[in-house]
Amino acid sequence: MRSADLDALPRLYRSDAVRAIERIAMDRYDLDEDDLMARAGLAAWRLLLDRWPDAQRIGIVCGPGNNGGDGYVLAELARSSGRQVQVLRLGDAVKPGPAARAAEAFRQAGGAIATYRSGDAWPYADVWVDALFGIGLQRALDGVAADCVRALNRDNASPVLALDVPSGVDADTGHHDGAVRATATLSFICGKPGLYTGRGRTAAGEVAIDRLGLHDEVYDDLQPAARVANADALAQWFRPRARDAHKGRYGRVLCVGGEHGYGGALALCAEAAHRAGAGLVSAATRAEHVQTLLTRRPECMARAVDDGDALRPLLDEASVVAVGPGLGRGAWGAGLLDAALASAKPAVIDADALNLLAPRAPRALGDATLTPHPGEAARLLGVDVGEIERDRFRAAQSLAARYGCVVVLKGAGTVVAAPNEIPVVIDAGNPGMASGGMGDALTGILAALIAQSAAAPGDAQDAAHRASTHAIAVCGALLHSAAADAAAREGGERGLLASDLFPHVRRLANPVNA
Repeated sequence: MRSADLDALPRLYRSDAVRAIERIAMDRYDLDEDDLMARAGLAAWRLLLDRWPDAQRIGIVCGPGNNGGDGYVLAELARSSGRQVQVLRLGDAVKPGPAARAAEAFRQAGGAIATYRSGDAWPYADVWVDALFGIGLQRALDGVAADCVRALNRDNASPVLALDVPSGVDADTGHHDGAVRATATLSFICGKPGLYTGRGRTAAGEVAIDRLGLHDEVYDDLQPAARVANADALAQWFRPRARDAHKGRYGRVLCVGGEHGYGGALALCAEAAHRAGAGLVSAATRAEHVQTLLTRRPECMARAVDDGDALRPLLDEASVVAVGPGLGRGAWGAGLLDAALASAKPAVIDADALNLLAPRAPRALGDATLTPHPGEAARLLGVDVGEIERDRFRAAQSLAARYGCVVVLKGAGTVVAAPNEIPVVIDAGNPGMASGGMGDALTGILAALIAQSAAAPGDAQDAAHRASTHAIAVCGALLHSAAADAAAREGGERGLLASDLFPHVRRLANPVNA
């Protein structure tokens, strides 16, 4: 693996930063709100034509603010091109200023505007456009707006294009209590964090970004809330191996877990470590699982361990330890976790190892990478799962601060956080990953990448090493999700198994040869 610059990944900005960008652009380049609205409406019309070129009946729901104004601009472009345009608005009022001027221009040109009332039958259109609220709404939908969104979602069988964000979605977090379910979302000026994680990711559908022709410098002084990584970024981390390569250069992963009856979890972890390129992989587990591990993957060096004392010689040989898959929450698992932590080796901590950590006093874990799903994250932070999902970025950053290490918060739009680093959200993965063993595979992948990237003893500098570990976690989470997407394209999402990822992990970790 080569080191990669996370700064090169696309940036995502919160709503307050977007408004600041708009102000900077208007101040420096003699633009006004009408100009930005005209650009947004044109960008939306171009995307609609590109995605649905045969659509003749265009439906647009417009709110009272500037998002509605974007919709009126699009409506006039569609009308003037000969399409049949149906505009529904919420209530009779339109916000004074550019939105009102756009609505009046559409009306003066001959466009018809109807008012949506709760209970109205939903009309047919080949494509519907959601121009209700955009980033301006950061509360739950209510009243006629909620009724309108429910009707759009319930009674509409046509695709939906959302302008900026699907109405009802919090642009900063992705949380919502009922939102437009879009086929595609066109995000104006920049990407918004809430479009890429949690429920917002589901509501947004496919996300496109149009900067509306703004210059790079309008973004320069503003800190992004997050960055986003998709499968195209994988190539920056991997390069062909040297012709004189040998296994000693690529690290030794020690996988720890597999309590009675849970050997499969450790087997998946170990095979994932192999497929992601570790030079050597060992497994420490219950005696009953050793033969099965050797039969399944003879390249793995499996050893039976009864307690932490038996684990220590294996830890001494390891470059990195992956602890947690199938570990259990009993005394045996707790003893192995204690030994792994005491070794001070770089570690990936998952599954029951996280559950064993949760009731303990928080401690800085240094070169560890935690990989909780929302339930485990809730236990680690002492909150309910709902609070984790309401703001996944904040939850991941809180965990990183609490434990002083990298955190990979799994789920729809996995978030990778580290102390004093801008979090990265993974724009890959699919619902087929909601099956047992996926997290075990991720643990093995991360451990393998850490092993391959480990600095020589005494060479690592703390700050640089932490940044490197953050980047490795981004790479590993992305490799895992991209492999799942590739496997789903072959056979579908339903019935996808963790082991189905392994051929794709190997292929994607060799992008020059892919």
